[in-house]
Amino acid sequence: MSIYLLRIKLFAIAALVIAAGLVLRKLPLGLPFPIIKWGGSALWAAMVYLLLAAALPRRSPWIVALIAAIVAAAIELSRLFHAPALDAFRLTPAGILLLGRVFDPWHFAVYWSTIALTALADANILRPKLAKSEIS
Repeated sequence: MSIYLLRIKLFAIAALVIAAGLVLRKLPLGLPFPIIKWGGSALWAAMVYLLLAAALPRRSPWIVALIAAIVAAAIELSRLFHAPALDAFRLTPAGILLLGRVFDPWHFAVYWSTIALTALADANILRPKLAKSEIS
């Protein structure tokens, strides 16, 4: 598989994950609150990984996972910082979906475990036949 095809697959899967997250958070599915809250967080973390993997297709899934874990942690920690403009953005639909509103240390466990599982799937399902010469 070429890097170009891998990138297309990763972006397509990211688009599906984004759609699933929007459906989970915005449609009245009648699901219990914990499934909506933690499912949305898991889908957000998968989206972060997939978009970074698509942007960095030559990097190993484990390097991408490390970068995604750092990005997710930085965004979670940013919720501890309050500035009027940032807080105003966090109240918008885009701000809620991209940055969230309230710091929750449990998010680290959800984000990091989801990123690890997504990287594992990437390494074993999407990339196993990618020639080493195409990655280097």
